[in-house]
Amino acid sequence: MTPSTGPGGPPGGPPGSAAGSAAWELLLPAASAPARARGRALQGALRDAVRSGRLAPGTRLPSSRDLAADLKVSRGLVTEAYEQLTAEGYLRSGRGAGTWVGDAVRAARPRARDLAPRSPADRVDFVPGTPDLSLFPRSAWAAAQRGVLTELPHESLGYPDPRGLPGLRTALAELLARRRGVVADPERIMVVSGVAQATSLLASVLHARGTRTAGVEDPGSPQHHALYAAAGLGTVPLPLDDEGLATGPLHASGVRLVVTTPAHQFPTGIAYSARRRVELLDWARSVDGLVLEDDYDGDFRYDRAPVGALQGLDPERVAYTGSVSKSLAPGLRLGWLLVPDWLADAVVERKRTTDLGHPTLDQAVFSRFVERGDYDRRLRVCQRAYRERRDALVAALAEHFPGSRVTGIAAGLHAIATLPQRYGPEEGFLARVTGAGVTVRPLTAYAHGGAGGGPAGDAPVGDAPVAQKEVRLVLGYAHLTPGRIRAGVERMARAV
Repeated sequence: MTPSTGPGGPPGGPPGSAAGSAAWELLLPAASAPARARGRALQGALRDAVRSGRLAPGTRLPSSRDLAADLKVSRGLVTEAYEQLTAEGYLRSGRGAGTWVGDAVRAARPRARDLAPRSPADRVDFVPGTPDLSLFPRSAWAAAQRGVLTELPHESLGYPDPRGLPGLRTALAELLARRRGVVADPERIMVVSGVAQATSLLASVLHARGTRTAGVEDPGSPQHHALYAAAGLGTVPLPLDDEGLATGPLHASGVRLVVTTPAHQFPTGIAYSARRRVELLDWARSVDGLVLEDDYDGDFRYDRAPVGALQGLDPERVAYTGSVSKSLAPGLRLGWLLVPDWLADAVVERKRTTDLGHPTLDQAVFSRFVERGDYDRRLRVCQRAYRERRDALVAALAEHFPGSRVTGIAAGLHAIATLPQRYGPEEGFLARVTGAGVTVRPLTAYAHGGAGGGPAGDAPVGDAPVAQKEVRLVLGYAHLTPGRIRAGVERMARAV
Protein backbone atom coordinates (compact mmCIF):
# COMPACT_ATOMS: atom_id res chain seq x y z
CA MET A 1 0.00 0.00 0.00
CA THR A 2 1.17 3.58 -0.67
CA PRO A 3 0.39 6.90 0.96
CA SER A 4 -2.08 8.93 -1.08
CA THR A 5 -2.05 12.65 -1.81
CA GLY A 6 -4.57 15.42 -1.54
CA PRO A 7 -5.19 18.35 -3.87
CA GLY A 8 -1.97 19.78 -5.26
CA GLY A 9 0.05 16.66 -4.40
CA PRO A 10 1.25 13.97 -6.75
CA PRO A 11 -1.23 11.31 -7.78
CA GLY A 12 -1.51 8.40 -5.38
CA GLY A 13 -3.82 5.65 -4.23
CA PRO A 14 -7.23 6.32 -2.80
CA PRO A 15 -7.46 7.46 0.81
CA GLY A 16 -8.86 4.12 1.82
CA SER A 17 -5.63 2.38 0.79
CA ALA A 18 -3.59 4.24 3.44
CA ALA A 19 -1.07 2.14 5.37
CA GLY A 20 1.32 1.98 2.54
CA SER A 21 4.47 0.10 1.90
CA ALA A 22 6.41 3.35 1.43
CA ALA A 23 5.53 4.62 4.91
CA TRP A 24 6.14 1.17 6.39
CA GLU A 25 9.60 0.94 4.80
CA LEU A 26 10.57 4.42 6.03
CA LEU A 27 9.56 3.67 9.61
CA LEU A 28 10.44 0.00 9.99
CA PRO A 29 13.94 0.65 11.49
CA ALA A 30 12.38 2.92 14.12
CA ALA A 31 9.86 0.22 15.04
CA SER A 32 12.77 -2.12 15.75
CA ALA A 33 14.33 0.26 18.28
CA PRO A 34 14.43 -0.71 21.99
CA ALA A 35 11.04 -0.26 23.65
CA ARG A 36 12.00 2.80 25.70
CA ALA A 37 13.42 4.61 22.65
CA ARG A 38 10.82 3.47 20.15
CA GLY A 39 8.57 6.52 20.40
CA ARG A 40 11.42 9.00 19.91
CA ALA A 41 12.83 6.88 17.07
CA LEU A 42 9.45 6.82 15.31
CA GLN A 43 9.08 10.57 15.63
CA GLY A 44 12.63 11.12 14.37
CA ALA A 45 12.12 8.84 11.38
CA LEU A 46 8.91 10.62 10.39
CA ARG A 47 10.53 14.03 10.85
CA ASP A 48 13.53 13.06 8.69
CA ALA A 49 11.29 11.64 5.99
CA VAL A 50 9.39 14.93 5.73
CA ARG A 51 12.55 17.07 5.83
CA SER A 52 14.27 15.02 3.12
CA GLY A 53 11.26 15.13 0.82
CA ARG A 54 10.68 11.36 0.84
CA LEU A 55 7.26 12.21 2.23
CA ALA A 56 6.24 15.15 0.06
CA PRO A 57 3.92 17.99 1.15
CA GLY A 58 0.30 16.96 0.70
CA THR A 59 0.95 13.24 1.17
CA ARG A 60 -1.76 11.51 3.23
CA LEU A 61 -0.37 9.20 5.88
CA PRO A 62 -1.89 5.87 6.94
CA SER A 63 -4.31 5.93 9.83
CA SER A 64 -2.76 5.36 13.22
CA ARG A 65 -4.53 1.98 13.44
CA ASP A 66 -3.24 0.76 10.05
CA LEU A 67 0.33 2.03 10.56
CA ALA A 68 0.51 0.50 14.04
CA ALA A 69 -0.60 -2.84 12.63
CA ASP A 70 1.97 -2.72 9.83
CA LEU A 71 4.81 -1.77 12.19
CA LYS A 72 3.63 -4.12 14.95
CA VAL A 73 3.69 -1.35 17.55
CA SER A 74 0.97 0.04 19.77
CA ARG A 75 -1.53 2.42 18.26
CA GLY A 76 -0.82 4.86 21.07
CA LEU A 77 2.83 5.11 19.92
CA VAL A 78 1.76 6.13 16.42
CA THR A 79 -0.92 8.50 17.70
CA GLU A 80 1.62 10.21 19.95
CA ALA A 81 4.07 10.57 17.03
CA TYR A 82 1.38 12.07 14.80
CA GLU A 83 0.31 14.53 17.51
CA GLN A 84 3.89 15.61 18.25
CA LEU A 85 4.77 16.27 14.60
CA THR A 86 1.44 18.04 14.05
CA ALA A 87 2.30 20.37 16.93
CA GLU A 88 5.70 21.05 15.38
CA GLY A 89 4.23 21.83 11.96
CA TYR A 90 5.51 18.82 10.06
CA LEU A 91 2.03 17.26 9.75
CA ARG A 92 -1.53 18.61 9.63
CA SER A 93 -4.76 16.87 10.53
CA GLY A 94 -8.45 17.49 10.82
CA ARG A 95 -11.21 15.63 12.60
CA GLY A 96 -12.33 12.84 10.29
CA ALA A 97 -9.99 14.03 7.53
CA GLY A 98 -6.89 11.98 8.31
CA THR A 99 -3.26 13.06 8.71
CA TRP A 100 -1.27 14.75 5.97
CA VAL A 101 2.26 16.03 5.44
CA GLY A 102 2.23 19.79 5.99
CA ASP A 103 3.32 22.50 3.56
CA ALA A 104 5.64 24.37 5.94
CA VAL A 105 8.66 22.13 5.45
CA ARG A 106 10.93 22.42 2.45
CA ALA A 107 13.00 19.43 1.40
CA ALA A 108 16.58 19.68 2.65
CA ARG A 109 19.54 19.37 0.33
CA PRO A 110 20.52 15.72 0.06
CA ARG A 111 24.16 16.36 1.01
CA ALA A 112 26.62 19.05 2.04
CA ARG A 113 28.75 20.46 -0.75
CA ASP A 114 32.52 20.71 -0.50
CA LEU A 115 33.59 24.16 -1.70
CA ALA A 116 37.29 23.62 -1.03
CA PRO A 117 39.40 24.21 -4.16
CA ARG A 118 40.24 20.98 -5.92
CA SER A 119 42.07 20.26 -9.14
CA PRO A 120 40.84 17.31 -11.25
CA ALA A 121 43.23 14.37 -11.21
CA ASP A 122 43.66 14.47 -14.99
CA ARG A 123 45.03 18.04 -14.92
CA VAL A 124 48.49 19.31 -14.07
CA ASP A 125 47.94 22.29 -11.79
CA PHE A 126 50.75 24.86 -11.59
CA VAL A 127 48.69 27.38 -9.58
CA PRO A 128 50.89 28.57 -6.67
CA GLY A 129 49.97 28.61 -3.01
CA THR A 130 49.88 24.99 -1.87
CA PRO A 131 52.66 22.86 -0.38
CA ASP A 132 52.96 19.10 -0.87
CA LEU A 133 50.33 17.87 1.57
CA SER A 134 51.57 14.29 1.24
CA LEU A 135 54.67 15.39 3.16
CA PHE A 136 52.63 16.21 6.25
CA PRO A 137 54.34 14.44 9.19
CA ARG A 138 51.39 12.37 10.31
CA SER A 139 53.31 10.10 12.69
CA ALA A 140 55.09 12.93 14.49
CA TRP A 141 51.90 14.97 14.68
CA ALA A 142 49.95 12.00 16.05
CA ALA A 143 52.64 11.40 18.67
CA ALA A 144 52.41 15.05 19.72
CA GLN A 145 48.62 14.75 19.96
CA ARG A 146 48.84 11.64 22.15
CA GLY A 147 51.33 13.34 24.44
CA VAL A 148 49.18 16.44 24.75
CA LEU A 149 45.98 14.52 25.47
CA THR A 150 47.79 12.53 28.15
CA GLU A 151 49.47 15.45 29.89
CA LEU A 152 47.29 18.53 29.31
CA PRO A 153 45.75 19.72 32.61
CA HIS A 154 41.95 19.79 32.71
CA GLU A 155 41.89 23.53 33.37
CA SER A 156 43.72 24.12 30.08
CA LEU A 157 40.56 23.11 28.22
CA GLY A 158 38.78 26.26 29.35
CA TYR A 159 38.71 29.53 27.41
CA PRO A 160 42.34 30.36 26.57
CA ASP A 161 44.27 33.60 26.69
CA PRO A 162 43.14 35.29 23.44
CA ARG A 163 46.80 35.75 22.55
CA GLY A 164 47.38 31.99 22.71
CA LEU A 165 48.80 29.48 25.17
CA PRO A 166 51.87 30.88 26.97
CA GLY A 167 53.85 27.75 26.11
CA LEU A 168 53.20 28.13 22.39
CA ARG A 169 53.93 31.86 22.40
CA THR A 170 57.22 31.20 24.15
CA ALA A 171 58.13 28.42 21.69
CA LEU A 172 57.21 30.67 18.74
CA ALA A 173 59.29 33.54 20.12
CA GLU A 174 62.36 31.30 20.25
CA LEU A 175 61.67 29.78 16.82
CA LEU A 176 61.09 33.09 15.05
CA ALA A 177 64.08 34.78 16.67
CA ARG A 178 66.34 31.88 15.71
CA ARG A 179 65.08 31.23 12.17
CA ARG A 180 63.81 34.63 11.02
CA GLY A 181 65.71 37.20 13.08
CA VAL A 182 62.49 38.52 14.59
CA VAL A 183 62.42 40.55 17.82
CA ALA A 184 59.87 38.28 19.42
CA ASP A 185 58.41 39.15 22.82
CA PRO A 186 55.96 36.36 23.82
CA GLU A 187 53.70 39.04 25.30
CA ARG A 188 53.20 40.59 21.85
CA ILE A 189 52.76 37.34 19.90
CA MET A 190 49.23 36.32 19.07
CA VAL A 191 48.19 32.90 17.79
CA VAL A 192 45.72 33.30 14.92
CA SER A 193 44.03 31.13 12.30
CA GLY A 194 46.39 32.10 9.52
CA VAL A 195 47.59 35.29 7.87
CA ALA A 196 44.08 36.17 6.70
CA GLN A 197 42.86 36.54 10.29
CA ALA A 198 46.01 38.40 11.28
CA THR A 199 45.41 40.86 8.44
CA SER A 200 41.74 41.29 9.32
CA LEU A 201 42.44 41.90 13.02
CA LEU A 202 45.10 44.51 12.33
CA ALA A 203 43.05 46.24 9.62
CA SER A 204 39.95 46.50 11.82
CA VAL A 205 41.93 47.99 14.72
CA LEU A 206 43.60 50.53 12.44
CA HIS A 207 40.24 51.39 10.86
CA ALA A 208 38.89 52.17 14.32
CA ARG A 209 41.84 54.57 14.73
CA GLY A 210 41.09 56.42 11.51
CA THR A 211 42.98 54.51 8.83
CA ARG A 212 41.00 54.25 5.60
CA THR A 213 43.48 52.91 3.02
CA ALA A 214 46.24 50.32 2.82
CA GLY A 215 49.02 50.22 0.27
CA VAL A 216 49.50 46.84 -1.41
CA GLU A 217 52.23 45.53 -3.70
CA ASP A 218 51.36 45.50 -7.39
CA PRO A 219 51.46 42.76 -8.54
CA GLY A 220 50.50 41.04 -5.31
CA SER A 221 48.06 38.75 -3.57
CA PRO A 222 44.56 38.93 -5.11
CA GLN A 223 43.00 38.43 -1.66
CA HIS A 224 44.03 41.85 -0.33
CA HIS A 225 41.08 43.78 -1.72
CA ALA A 226 38.44 41.58 -0.07
CA LEU A 227 40.28 41.31 3.26
CA TYR A 228 40.71 45.05 3.65
CA ALA A 229 37.28 45.89 2.27
CA ALA A 230 35.74 43.68 4.99
CA ALA A 231 37.49 45.90 7.56
CA GLY A 232 36.38 49.10 5.82
CA LEU A 233 39.71 49.89 4.16
CA GLY A 234 40.37 50.63 0.52
CA THR A 235 43.57 49.42 -1.17
CA VAL A 236 46.09 51.50 -3.13
CA PRO A 237 48.22 49.51 -5.64
CA LEU A 238 51.91 50.38 -5.36
CA PRO A 239 54.36 49.37 -8.11
CA LEU A 240 57.62 47.45 -7.68
CA ASP A 241 61.06 47.98 -9.11
CA ASP A 242 64.13 45.72 -9.10
CA GLU A 243 64.73 46.28 -5.37
CA GLY A 244 61.20 45.93 -4.06
CA LEU A 245 58.38 48.37 -3.41
CA ALA A 246 59.12 51.61 -5.28
CA THR A 247 59.52 54.37 -2.71
CA GLY A 248 58.52 57.31 -4.91
CA PRO A 249 54.94 56.14 -5.49
CA LEU A 250 54.77 55.04 -1.85
CA HIS A 251 55.51 58.56 -0.58
CA ALA A 252 53.10 60.06 -3.10
CA SER A 253 50.26 57.65 -2.20
CA GLY A 254 49.41 59.21 1.15
CA VAL A 255 48.91 55.82 2.81
CA ARG A 256 50.17 55.11 6.33
CA LEU A 257 49.77 51.33 6.19
CA VAL A 258 51.54 49.18 3.62
CA VAL A 259 51.53 45.40 3.22
CA THR A 260 54.72 43.77 1.97
CA THR A 261 56.35 40.37 1.34
CA PRO A 262 60.01 41.47 1.56
CA ALA A 263 61.73 38.09 2.00
CA HIS A 264 60.28 36.70 -1.25
CA GLN A 265 57.79 39.03 -2.89
CA PHE A 266 54.61 37.38 -4.09
CA PRO A 267 54.40 36.75 -6.96
CA THR A 268 57.55 38.23 -8.58
CA GLY A 269 60.02 36.48 -6.26
CA ILE A 270 62.07 39.62 -5.48
CA ALA A 271 63.97 39.72 -2.20
CA TYR A 272 63.90 43.35 -1.08
CA SER A 273 67.38 44.88 -1.15
CA ALA A 274 69.02 46.12 2.06
CA ARG A 275 68.71 49.69 0.79
CA ARG A 276 65.00 49.30 0.06
CA ARG A 277 64.36 47.84 3.51
CA VAL A 278 65.95 50.88 5.12
CA GLU A 279 63.99 53.23 2.83
CA LEU A 280 60.74 51.47 3.69
CA LEU A 281 61.37 51.90 7.41
CA ASP A 282 62.35 55.55 6.89
CA TRP A 283 59.01 56.07 5.15
CA ALA A 284 57.11 54.46 8.06
CA ARG A 285 58.85 56.72 10.59
CA SER A 286 58.31 59.84 8.50
CA VAL A 287 54.54 59.37 8.22
CA ASP A 288 54.00 57.72 11.62
CA GLY A 289 52.97 54.64 9.62
CA LEU A 290 53.08 50.86 9.86
CA VAL A 291 54.45 48.09 7.65
CA LEU A 292 52.67 44.73 7.75
CA GLU A 293 55.25 42.07 6.84
CA ASP A 294 53.73 38.88 5.44
CA ASP A 295 56.47 36.26 5.77
CA TYR A 296 54.46 33.66 3.88
CA ASP A 297 57.32 31.41 2.70
CA GLY A 298 60.40 33.02 4.21
CA ASP A 299 61.76 29.74 5.57
CA PHE A 300 62.47 28.36 2.11
CA ARG A 301 65.69 29.77 0.66
CA TYR A 302 67.87 27.62 -1.61
CA ASP A 303 71.02 29.60 -2.41
CA ARG A 304 71.94 30.68 1.13
CA ALA A 305 70.42 31.22 4.57
CA PRO A 306 66.97 32.87 4.48
CA VAL A 307 66.93 36.65 4.53
CA GLY A 308 66.01 37.86 8.02
CA ALA A 309 62.65 39.47 8.66
CA LEU A 310 62.21 43.21 8.22
CA GLN A 311 60.57 43.34 11.66
CA GLY A 312 63.93 42.76 13.33
CA LEU A 313 65.10 46.22 12.20
CA ASP A 314 62.23 48.14 13.83
CA PRO A 315 59.65 46.18 15.87
CA GLU A 316 57.65 49.36 16.57
CA ARG A 317 57.08 50.13 12.89
CA VAL A 318 56.61 46.59 11.56
CA ALA A 319 53.87 44.11 12.38
CA TYR A 320 54.93 40.58 11.43
CA THR A 321 52.73 37.67 10.43
CA GLY A 322 53.24 34.12 9.21
CA SER A 323 51.67 30.68 9.39
CA VAL A 324 52.19 26.95 8.91
CA SER A 325 50.18 26.97 5.66
CA LYS A 326 53.30 26.50 3.51
CA SER A 327 55.42 24.53 5.99
CA LEU A 328 52.82 22.05 7.29
CA ALA A 329 49.32 22.40 5.84
CA PRO A 330 46.84 25.25 5.29
CA GLY A 331 44.05 23.12 6.75
CA LEU A 332 45.57 23.42 10.23
CA ARG A 333 44.63 27.13 10.29
CA LEU A 334 47.54 28.05 12.54
CA GLY A 335 49.49 31.29 12.32
CA TRP A 336 50.97 34.11 14.37
CA LEU A 337 50.96 37.87 14.54
CA LEU A 338 53.56 40.07 16.25
CA VAL A 339 52.40 43.62 16.81
CA PRO A 340 54.11 46.79 18.03
CA ASP A 341 53.59 47.62 21.68
CA TRP A 342 51.35 50.58 20.84
CA LEU A 343 48.87 48.28 19.05
CA ALA A 344 49.09 45.18 21.23
CA ASP A 345 46.22 45.78 23.68
CA ALA A 346 43.75 46.82 20.98
CA VAL A 347 44.56 43.84 18.74
CA VAL A 348 44.30 41.41 21.67
CA GLU A 349 40.89 42.80 22.57
CA ARG A 350 39.73 42.52 18.95
CA LYS A 351 40.89 38.90 18.89
CA ARG A 352 38.96 38.25 22.11
CA THR A 353 35.73 39.63 20.71
CA THR A 354 36.24 37.84 17.38
CA ASP A 355 36.54 34.24 18.54
CA LEU A 356 37.53 34.06 22.25
CA GLY A 357 40.87 32.54 21.30
CA HIS A 358 42.34 29.82 19.11
CA PRO A 359 41.51 26.11 19.84
CA THR A 360 43.54 24.99 22.85
CA LEU A 361 44.29 21.45 21.71
CA ASP A 362 45.65 22.62 18.35
CA GLN A 363 47.88 25.13 20.08
CA ALA A 364 49.19 22.59 22.56
CA VAL A 365 49.99 20.07 19.85
CA PHE A 366 51.85 22.62 17.74
CA SER A 367 53.73 23.85 20.80
CA ARG A 368 54.92 20.32 21.54
CA PHE A 369 55.77 19.84 17.85
CA VAL A 370 58.01 22.92 17.92
CA GLU A 371 59.59 22.22 21.30
CA ARG A 372 60.60 18.66 20.38
CA GLY A 373 62.34 19.82 17.18
CA ASP A 374 59.80 18.18 14.86
CA TYR A 375 59.03 21.48 13.14
CA ASP A 376 62.68 22.11 12.29
CA ARG A 377 62.99 18.57 10.91
CA ARG A 378 59.89 19.11 8.82
CA LEU A 379 61.35 22.30 7.34
CA ARG A 380 64.58 20.49 6.39
CA VAL A 381 62.62 17.72 4.65
CA CYS A 382 60.57 20.27 2.70
CA GLN A 383 63.65 22.31 1.82
CA ARG A 384 65.26 19.32 0.12
CA ALA A 385 62.07 18.26 -1.65
CA TYR A 386 61.20 21.72 -2.93
CA ARG A 387 64.72 22.44 -4.14
CA GLU A 388 64.57 19.25 -6.20
CA ARG A 389 61.25 20.30 -7.67
CA ARG A 390 62.47 23.78 -8.47
CA ASP A 391 65.44 22.27 -10.33
CA ALA A 392 63.09 19.93 -12.20
CA LEU A 393 60.97 22.91 -13.30
CA VAL A 394 63.95 24.95 -14.50
CA ALA A 395 65.35 21.97 -16.43
CA ALA A 396 61.99 21.14 -18.04
CA LEU A 397 61.46 24.73 -19.16
CA ALA A 398 64.97 24.84 -20.62
CA GLU A 399 64.28 21.68 -22.61
CA HIS A 400 60.75 22.40 -23.83
CA PHE A 401 60.70 26.22 -23.99
CA PRO A 402 64.20 27.23 -25.15
CA GLY A 403 64.94 30.92 -24.79
CA SER A 404 62.80 31.29 -21.70
CA ARG A 405 63.88 32.94 -18.45
CA VAL A 406 63.00 31.73 -14.97
CA THR A 407 63.14 34.22 -12.08
CA GLY A 408 62.38 34.21 -8.38
CA ILE A 409 63.87 30.75 -7.93
CA ALA A 410 66.27 31.54 -5.08
CA ALA A 411 63.50 31.06 -2.54
CA GLY A 412 59.87 30.14 -2.05
CA LEU A 413 57.49 27.69 -3.66
CA HIS A 414 56.90 29.22 -7.09
CA ALA A 415 58.82 30.80 -9.96
CA ILE A 416 58.15 33.25 -12.78
CA ALA A 417 58.66 31.82 -16.28
CA THR A 418 58.98 34.40 -19.06
CA LEU A 419 58.48 32.72 -22.44
CA PRO A 420 59.66 34.22 -25.74
CA GLN A 421 57.21 36.24 -27.81
CA ARG A 422 56.75 33.42 -30.31
CA TYR A 423 54.62 31.57 -27.74
CA GLY A 424 52.17 34.47 -27.44
CA PRO A 425 49.85 36.18 -27.41
CA GLU A 426 49.09 35.37 -23.79
CA GLU A 427 45.36 34.80 -24.25
CA GLY A 428 45.93 32.24 -26.98
CA PHE A 429 48.67 30.50 -25.02
CA LEU A 430 46.46 30.15 -21.96
CA ALA A 431 43.57 28.82 -23.99
CA ARG A 432 45.73 26.17 -25.63
CA VAL A 433 47.40 24.89 -22.46
CA THR A 434 44.10 24.89 -20.60
CA GLY A 435 42.64 22.74 -23.35
CA ALA A 436 45.62 20.40 -22.98
CA GLY A 437 44.85 19.76 -19.32
CA VAL A 438 47.31 22.19 -17.69
CA THR A 439 46.24 24.91 -15.25
CA VAL A 440 48.51 27.97 -15.09
CA ARG A 441 48.18 31.56 -13.93
CA PRO A 442 49.75 34.46 -15.82
CA LEU A 443 51.53 37.22 -13.93
CA THR A 444 48.84 39.62 -15.13
CA ALA A 445 46.32 37.76 -12.93
CA TYR A 446 48.04 39.24 -9.87
CA ALA A 447 48.09 42.86 -11.06
CA HIS A 448 46.11 45.30 -8.90
CA GLY A 449 46.76 48.42 -10.94
CA GLY A 450 46.56 46.91 -14.41
CA ALA A 451 50.27 46.87 -15.17
CA GLY A 452 50.61 43.17 -14.66
CA GLY A 453 54.34 43.44 -14.65
CA GLY A 454 57.19 43.28 -12.27
CA PRO A 455 60.94 43.01 -12.44
CA ALA A 456 62.64 39.88 -13.55
CA GLY A 457 65.98 38.31 -13.76
CA ASP A 458 67.96 35.84 -11.78
CA ALA A 459 68.11 32.56 -13.71
CA PRO A 460 68.43 32.65 -17.52
CA VAL A 461 67.35 29.58 -19.42
CA GLY A 462 68.84 29.55 -22.90
CA ASP A 463 70.21 32.67 -24.52
CA ALA A 464 67.44 34.21 -26.63
CA PRO A 465 66.83 37.96 -26.29
CA VAL A 466 63.84 39.01 -24.20
CA ALA A 467 60.86 40.18 -26.24
CA GLN A 468 58.66 43.09 -25.19
CA LYS A 469 55.41 41.14 -24.90
CA GLU A 470 56.30 37.71 -23.62
CA VAL A 471 54.02 35.25 -21.91
CA ARG A 472 54.80 35.49 -18.17
CA LEU A 473 53.60 32.65 -15.97
CA VAL A 474 53.56 32.20 -12.19
CA LEU A 475 54.32 28.49 -11.76
CA GLY A 476 53.80 26.83 -8.39
CA TYR A 477 55.83 23.64 -8.08
CA ALA A 478 55.94 22.62 -4.40
CA HIS A 479 52.83 20.42 -4.57
CA LEU A 480 53.96 18.55 -7.71
CA THR A 481 56.43 15.68 -7.91
CA PRO A 482 59.40 16.13 -10.27
CA GLY A 483 57.81 13.68 -12.69
CA ARG A 484 54.53 15.55 -12.63
CA ILE A 485 56.35 18.83 -13.23
CA ARG A 486 58.18 17.45 -16.28
CA ALA A 487 54.95 15.96 -17.64
CA GLY A 488 53.10 19.25 -17.19
CA VAL A 489 55.74 21.33 -18.95
CA GLU A 490 55.94 18.81 -21.80
CA ARG A 491 52.15 18.88 -22.14
CA MET A 492 52.25 22.69 -22.36
CA ALA A 493 54.92 22.52 -25.04
CA ARG A 494 52.92 20.08 -27.15
CA ALA A 495 49.86 22.32 -26.86
CA VAL A 496 51.62 25.40 -28.23
